[in-house]
Amino acid sequence: MVMLYHNPVLLFESVDGLTIKEDGIYVDVTFGGGGHSKEILKRLGENGKLFAFDQDSDAIKNSIDDDRFTLIPENFRHIKRFLRFYGVTKVNGILADLGVSSHQFDEAQRGFSTRFDADLDMRMDKSNSLSAYDIINKYNEEKLSNVLFQYGELRNSRVLAKTIVNARIENEIKTSFALKKVLQKFLPKNKEHKILAQIFQAIRIEVNQEIEVLKEFLLQTPDLLEKEGRLIVISYHSLEDRLVKRFIQNGKFEGEAGKDFYGNINVPFKKAGKLIIPTEQEIKENNRARSAKLRVAIKN
Repeated sequence: MVMLYHNPVLLFESVDGLTIKEDGIYVDVTFGGGGHSKEILKRLGENGKLFAFDQDSDAIKNSIDDDRFTLIPENFRHIKRFLRFYGVTKVNGILADLGVSSHQFDEAQRGFSTRFDADLDMRMDKSNSLSAYDIINKYNEEKLSNVLFQYGELRNSRVLAKTIVNARIENEIKTSFALKKVLQKFLPKNKEHKILAQIFQAIRIEVNQEIEVLKEFLLQTPDLLEKEGRLIVISYHSLEDRLVKRFIQNGKFEGEAGKDFYGNINVPFKKAGKLIIPTEQEIKENNRARSAKLRVAIKN
């Protein structure tokens, strides 16, 4: 069943945020198991269109048989280019559910989860050359430390990197459990899961260039969205959420919002409503929803 692939988080809240027009054009840039896409299609009329993106070949198997639906097997950092290929230059809404799908976490051989002993992989696009193995075994100490500090927010990143580099002189670190064994002294029982999750997050973000991809995607959204078009983003960690929040507020990732000739603030979006988080009931039913944050923006 498709639902086993991924249980969509904040499903109705995110699709409600799109305020769907029956004949509108919408984009789901993180198709996964198709949960958000199916809900969008339920609300579209016969002349509406939905385009979806997913770079994971496993997700392509979940494609929806509907004349209004087109699945593009590419990374959403290329959103403008591939929509243009289909003759689309403006859309009414864009939805992004960031992070890793339940399927990717649960497929042991993908190497995303700390629960399984698997090859160090973590590639969302299996055709990519860079894997978690390369980062752990080939990055120099400084570069590895920077990855762990920036993307895992680990204050002891230097000592972690040094320990990894020293260990791999003896033997290559090939699996998730081998990495865990190398770092065992830094994993006290009461914090083991949390610290491992931060380490794996850092490596995964580097493998998939997730921060760069998010920035490239967000910068394209003002040109793509019609006036009053909606941007919906669900993020799962502070690095992503900060970028989304700043971009909605200021139209950029660093510094203050731009101003026009008369000193008026000139930004592409306005915030719609407050930050939305899952209910206790949703978290109880789907533990992976616990860190989700949903932001809605309207194109000025």
